[in-house]
Amino acid sequence: MKTLANIDFVILLLYLASMVAAGSIIGRRNRTPDHFMSAGRSVPGWAVGLSIFGTYVSSISFLALPGKAYGSNWNAFVFSLSIPFAAWLAVRYFVPFYRQRGEVSAYTHLERRFGPWARTYAAICYLLTQLARMGAIMYLLALALSPITGWSIISLILLTGLIVIVYTLIGGMEAVIWTDVMQSIILICGASICVFILFLEMPQGFIQIFQIANREDKFSLGSFSLNLSDSTFWVVLIYGLFINLQNFGIDQSYVQRYAAARTDREAGKSVYLGAMLYLPISAFFFFIGTQLFAYYTVRPELLPAETTSDHVFPHFIATGLPIGIGGLVIAAIFASAQSTISSSINCSATLILCDIYRRYIRPGVSEREAMFVLRAATLIVGIAGTLTALAMIQVKSALDAWWELAGIFSGGMLGLFLLGIISRHAKNAAAATGVAIGVLLICWMSLSPSWTGDMAHLRSPFHKFMVIVIGTLAVLLVGLLVSRLTSVANNKT
Repeated sequence: MKTLANIDFVILLLYLASMVAAGSIIGRRNRTPDHFMSAGRSVPGWAVGLSIFGTYVSSISFLALPGKAYGSNWNAFVFSLSIPFAAWLAVRYFVPFYRQRGEVSAYTHLERRFGPWARTYAAICYLLTQLARMGAIMYLLALALSPITGWSIISLILLTGLIVIVYTLIGGMEAVIWTDVMQSIILICGASICVFILFLEMPQGFIQIFQIANREDKFSLGSFSLNLSDSTFWVVLIYGLFINLQNFGIDQSYVQRYAAARTDREAGKSVYLGAMLYLPISAFFFFIGTQLFAYYTVRPELLPAETTSDHVFPHFIATGLPIGIGGLVIAAIFASAQSTISSSINCSATLILCDIYRRYIRPGVSEREAMFVLRAATLIVGIAGTLTALAMIQVKSALDAWWELAGIFSGGMLGLFLLGIISRHAKNAAAATGVAIGVLLICWMSLSPSWTGDMAHLRSPFHKFMVIVIGTLAVLLVGLLVSRLTSVANNKT
């Protein structure tokens, strides 16, 4: 594969240097733990909204969504259609819930409802999820860009990890948010330029794209059957709803941004901006994949026969974009990765301080000591995420590994949170029973598809997107049932 021109490398290096410089400048204001974790609670809503959008769009989205559209259709776009409803619920219920309590940690209230174990369980699940997420994003980014840049996968992983750790370590949440703003703008520009150039490259004009796509049913949103074992329209929509409820409702990366906004009104605006911006931009990514399919249908000689769907877009970046534009698009891909990784690092460090160190080790920690813990945790989490990415080099499919780990680690958290909100009578025993049953179901659904031999008949019949749906409902419904039975038994005595 052809590599980038020198000017493209210059643009990419300038972008990477600017991120470190921005973090260093912003970091001068980081003198207190509150500022490090919530940016002094003074960030305008539009900036928080762009940060939420930047966190949502990882390099997995930037590279995988065009590959999905190229290889199949727009079925995965149905996920995005659930975002407006999830955003409305977030503004209506979740944002006021967290803002009124004034706490940075998303999981403090779980201790009040169900005891310390619930808070610790949620925090540990989040930390493990973020390690898997950082590892998958860094590895997949390096895997896609290595042929384009000529750099090794290991070098790209180490470079990405080092830069993100430096500006997150220095600048804290404020640096994360403001670099997210810059990265989001670069990301949007990069995607828009690709759409525009692919329009120009069609021999018979842009109408030819729609003619080819319609002929091959590339705009299909999938089957509308009620089959739960396939990626139908309804399965993806339900999956998207539960994932987005989890993101907006209990994900520390979002809750911490709610706390960073100046006012309750600004926090609500940020959710709408981030969510509604993702909807059209994700459509852009899918449309790029459809454009690439049409482009290489009429110009098949430009695409090597062995190129997989996920590598078609990187191939076009290296060979089809004008000199100078390729560097900008690669910078946009780096931006999408770094935005997500920096958020994971900062929010993980926050939980380590609030939910582990302050809770179990030193409740009366001084501000100076808290800052030390935050910076040490930032460094440790960043290094651990980078090592996870390096370990994924040995994994057959990093994306499949990420999906399985995310389902296992995070599937029970949403159900526990909803149980605490919906039922005022659910106690510790009901919550613990619900989580235990839910986690067992999640593990079965996540791991059983690979079972063979005598265990093959015990495989889950559900599509992998149903893991979080069934896991969440199991925790909630079992918790409600146990709570009800306990209440009846107590009334009889």
